[in-house]
Amino acid sequence: MRALPVGDRALLVEVSSGEAAQALHAELLRRRAEGSLSVREIVPAARTVLLDGLEEPARLAEVLPGWDIPPLSARADVTVEIPVRYDGPDLADVAACWGVAVREVPEIHAAAGFRVAFCGFAPGFGYLTGLPQRYDVPRRATPRTVVPAGSVALAGPYTGVYPRSSPGGWQLIGTTDAVLWDHARVPAALLSPGTRVRFVPEGCS
Repeated sequence: MRALPVGDRALLVEVSSGEAAQALHAELLRRRAEGSLSVREIVPAARTVLLDGLEEPARLAEVLPGWDIPPLSARADVTVEIPVRYDGPDLADVAACWGVAVREVPEIHAAAGFRVAFCGFAPGFGYLTGLPQRYDVPRRATPRTVVPAGSVALAGPYTGVYPRSSPGGWQLIGTTDAVLWDHARVPAALLSPGTRVRFVPEGCS
């Protein structure tokens, strides 16, 4: 673990893996909730966590490497269920990458329990982890100029759902009618870092 200063009131904490970043994020949230940590924003990414609005960032940088960071809890948190139709145009390519039949892709994906590692790219877009490493897939060699909103997609170790129409190079395996970002909703984002997610098949192609 390495804590780097960012301006006068922030730290960027680098860790060794995505799992370590998620565990650190959960521990930071816990300490802030109990009142032992004063910080305005805690923003996780793939292998970093940004803490902004710290009173004594240098002091925290000293003690943080000595913290005991427990692994992510396996307890049954509230899970967001996202209905999905496994009708994506890249199902055959994903099946070939995984070395399975096309019909097995929905079964494998829907059987996994996911967790939002971090958010980014677009409002409401969560990078979800949960598939075993052997199911990592490459991005498309040629990105699409338009990916429809609601597309369920894979890239590297992540699953994501496009909250709006945009260009994209992820492998598309399905679609959902779930609304990932709604300004009229509180909170506007359906998913946030740490949220547990399960995909529920509506019908398979």
